[in-house]
Amino acid sequence: MAETMKGLKRTHRCTELSNANVGETVTVMGWVQKSRNKGGIIFVDLRDRSGLLQIIFEEGEGSRFVDAATFEKAESLRSEFVIAVVGTVERREGNTNENMKTGDIEVRATQLRILSEALTPPFQIEADSKTKEELRLKYRYLDLRRPDLQEKIMMRSRVVAKIREFMTNEGFLEIETPILNKSTPEGARDYLVPSRVHPGSFYALPQSPQLFKQLLMCSGFDRYFQIAKCFRDEDLRADRQPEFTQVDMELSFVDVDDVIEVNERMLKTIFATIGVEVPNPIPRMTWQEAMDRFGSDKPDTRFGMELVNVSDVVAGCGFGVFTGALENGGSVRGINAKGQGEMPRKKIDALVEFAKGFGAKGLAYIAIQPDGTLKSSFAKFMTEEQMAALVKAMDGENGDLLLFAADKNKVVWDVLGNLRLEIARNLGLLDKNQYNFLWVTEFPLLEWSEEENRFVAMHHPFTMPMEEDLPLLDTDPGKVRAKAYDIVLNGTELGGGSVRIYQDDIQEKMFEVIGLSREVAEERFGFLLTAFKYGVPPHAGLAFGLDRLIMLMTQADSIREVIAFPKVKDASCLMTDAPNLVDDIQLEELGIAVVKNEEEE
Repeated sequence: MAETMKGLKRTHRCTELSNANVGETVTVMGWVQKSRNKGGIIFVDLRDRSGLLQIIFEEGEGSRFVDAATFEKAESLRSEFVIAVVGTVERREGNTNENMKTGDIEVRATQLRILSEALTPPFQIEADSKTKEELRLKYRYLDLRRPDLQEKIMMRSRVVAKIREFMTNEGFLEIETPILNKSTPEGARDYLVPSRVHPGSFYALPQSPQLFKQLLMCSGFDRYFQIAKCFRDEDLRADRQPEFTQVDMELSFVDVDDVIEVNERMLKTIFATIGVEVPNPIPRMTWQEAMDRFGSDKPDTRFGMELVNVSDVVAGCGFGVFTGALENGGSVRGINAKGQGEMPRKKIDALVEFAKGFGAKGLAYIAIQPDGTLKSSFAKFMTEEQMAALVKAMDGENGDLLLFAADKNKVVWDVLGNLRLEIARNLGLLDKNQYNFLWVTEFPLLEWSEEENRFVAMHHPFTMPMEEDLPLLDTDPGKVRAKAYDIVLNGTELGGGSVRIYQDDIQEKMFEVIGLSREVAEERFGFLLTAFKYGVPPHAGLAFGLDRLIMLMTQADSIREVIAFPKVKDASCLMTDAPNLVDDIQLEELGIAVVKNEEEE
């Protein structure tokens, strides 16, 4: 039968004790990590969120010992039992443990209470668990007892506290915005919530607090921030969550440089907690330069292998794949995998298959052997002079592997951008201890949607165009640059934002260009557009992905490691079995009928 804490009060967490406490009587509480009975003396490793502490139960007479009943109780202890112990802190005599923070002390127990017994866990509670993630997530409350996982969650808490402190000191107000909103479909799918009191009507969970934070600027609050829960019903991806957390902010009377400057100082403050120096200022790169050099709008700059445009070099050559791409308005670009010229053909073929996964029809290559001879998939279509010129343009040296893609720019960027990352992963070039920050600026305002046959906003329809590009909205909308900016760390987008449109005529033109009629715009965003008629300040904002930020700070392999109760790839929770069916009476109250797909029947 479980005992109670009555009359006891915890005096210390496990690792709060040290040599300074020797001789003191303390009360500690936690979980049994393991117990070792040496005959007449029992050693117990007690665990709480701070770490481990060794407890000794020794049977005998006198104040340093426990009586027979207590010793018998200690003999019954098993892994994950929850216990309370009263005892005296002593120095370990000749058996210190350098692997434990408390390895030079122990607590000699005088009292023991078993507060809760435990079944044998389905996996061992230990750091760097090799247990399959699916099993650990099913028993997430046990998984969360692992010290490495607890440290990540505690780091998240410390970072959030530091963000709140910084933002408050900078004059930002923490204001909560609604979770139950109006659906404004322009981007990812909304999660919808039916309304019982308004039959047939639905709320939408926020994809971001975007419209409300702009309304707060209209309300005169000047500087807002929020640790905001957001929801997106997106297609399945391995490391994406249907609900996530943003560090969201909006500022009035500012431009791009003002937003970037305050966020650089915030990042400097945050990363100082793990001893990482953030450069000030953080380097900037335009979207066009990022795509041309790295094939990505979130480039990983920890290594080179940059893209080289060789379109001019191969123009008019005899290789139809290259010339065909150029004739169709595309480009030919390559990357140089230094020192990989002797890569086995099997591995090159694997890279070709990898490239096809990103839209490539194939992958051309030149493998420069150590003696300078060339092995190539297309040499027979080109002259020796053309091959030599191509190698020179790629800065090719003996022992290098040159890889080429030819297609529309978007495909070439996507293929080579991902290929350089894949090669870097295979070669171990991605150093987790290196932190390369980068601002990517001047994104395209619009992108063409083949599916919808119209321009859509690359970020959202309230993003301000670059002033000098405003005339292009009428003549060449695809070339208009936005006052948008993303902060990138090691090839991961940490966050992004933009200066917002606040003039009626520009907003109306933006809606027109993306094919949003005045009526539809009024229906979706009328409350915001009306608010703008009552005096709206110039404003801008940014949102960080908190989960990604903590993932990179803790060097976790997945954002699931830094979220207490994450979902898996199919957006389900293995622990609670959500989503799940609900009672018919609930559906009736909401006026909802569930229609099954034929394949489900």
